[in-house]
Amino acid sequence: MTGTAPAPTPQAVRAAYADRSAGLQAVLDAVRPAAWDAPSPCDGWTGRDVVAHVLDTQRDFLAGHGVDLGPRPDLDDPAAAWRAHAAAVQELLADPAFAERGYDGFTGPTTLGATLHLFYGFDMVAHRWDVAAADGRSHVFTDADLDVLEGMVTAMGEHLYGEGVCAAPLDVPADADRQTRALAALGRRATVPA
Repeated sequence: MTGTAPAPTPQAVRAAYADRSAGLQAVLDAVRPAAWDAPSPCDGWTGRDVVAHVLDTQRDFLAGHGVDLGPRPDLDDPAAAWRAHAAAVQELLADPAFAERGYDGFTGPTTLGATLHLFYGFDMVAHRWDVAAADGRSHVFTDADLDVLEGMVTAMGEHLYGEGVCAAPLDVPADADRQTRALAALGRRATVPA
């Protein structure tokens, strides 16, 4: 990553996780059941695959730090699976010592809370677009959501476009709105195919 920010407090991590998770949950709760297996803007992934990615990457990260969340929630109902997972993570975050636990990250010393806040928080925001698009809908990001997306673009720099991360950025008109520019930086078009 190209930039660093002060580590968020455990309280800020917990509040941000709750907010970003709730935003994702709202998108998941609105998906029509038949749309879960429709293609998303993530190449080769369905809407269900996107939820599996967000859930599994968090579980893998936590397992790598000795946290056993128990059996993986069943993705037959992705919205219910996310609800169960997010509740388990919120329980962990209720203990400030958990968020403050340090480890050596990609860019040096960091904490579990900072990683959940920055990287996994970004995923919970960005992938709302992909799930909604698989359902044939667009998703409108708030200014706070766009702050998260733009912050990750700045923090990751060229690493954002490595294999398996985001597609190459897209060109957009100079007068494009903020959401269009943010999605383009993530390799996504701000229109949902009909």
